[in-house]
Amino acid sequence: QQQQPQSNLTSSEKQLLSEGISFQIDNVTFSHHTAAVNGIQMHYVIGGHGHPVVLLHGWPETWYEWRHVMPALAKNYTVIVPDLRGLGDSSKPVSGYDVKTTAEDIYQLVSQLGLKNIFLVGHDFGVEVAYSYAATHPNEIKRLVILDVPVAGIGPGGNITGLWWLQFHSVRDIPEMLVEGHEREYLTWFYRHTCNPDAITKDDIDEYVSHYASPGGMRAGFEYYRSIPEDIKLNQEYSKVKLPMPVLALGGECSFGNAALDSMRLVATDVRGSLIPNTGHWIPEERPAFLVDQLSKFFGNTTSNSK
Repeated sequence: QQQQPQSNLTSSEKQLLSEGISFQIDNVTFSHHTAAVNGIQMHYVIGGHGHPVVLLHGWPETWYEWRHVMPALAKNYTVIVPDLRGLGDSSKPVSGYDVKTTAEDIYQLVSQLGLKNIFLVGHDFGVEVAYSYAATHPNEIKRLVILDVPVAGIGPGGNITGLWWLQFHSVRDIPEMLVEGHEREYLTWFYRHTCNPDAITKDDIDEYVSHYASPGGMRAGFEYYRSIPEDIKLNQEYSKVKLPMPVLALGGECSFGNAALDSMRLVATDVRGSLIPNTGHWIPEERPAFLVDQLSKFFGNTTSNSK
């Protein structure tokens, strides 16, 4: 049975998130938790058994973007799916949206869970967080997966400053003012701007908008864009040392194409990947079965844990 979107939970039910409230997706049980990491409260979902896989979402989404991928992965792996700083049910601090800080958030969460040598997957801004994590803790990432976007500032595709929304979101205060009251209409443009516009349903959009339209939700998302100039400097520093772990980079044909693959080949020693035909930016939602197959082959069907 598909899980109930968090937008339908009452305030008191949301308080139970920190107490391990459980739910099912496709008859696989997951549970909500919160952890104090790096000065914030981070919400995450966990389920399954086996080697740990950490899935990092992008903008304008939350942990929920992995809902179609999580059940299949949980059959062979322990799946940990956090809400990034400022997004979903994680707390919304004023600062700390650069890749160094957001990667440290995830590293502290993984450390609290007693996990090492993880499989790490990032999509959209999750790519930037995952790359920073891998660059600063290279011996603690067993395998790294990058979905659809290049590392900011690395490679020809790394120059993404031509995107209109990147410019718009980077301006201080104006985007929040103009989008306020129109969050659903604004965000829906992004969800529909893809090869498979039906992949994200009305109910899914309701779930995402319930978080981004909450106080501080849009501002927190925009802060990720405002941190890109700093992120580029950090990434260029990181890139001086090549990543040692195997890397898989996949891109949507209707989105960034091979930009992620080209970017990762400049910063890692063992890179493989491909273009996904008839797919846009939202790979975990547009092609979940294909993605699960690719991840399972890349990770291997191990049931060992790394505690």
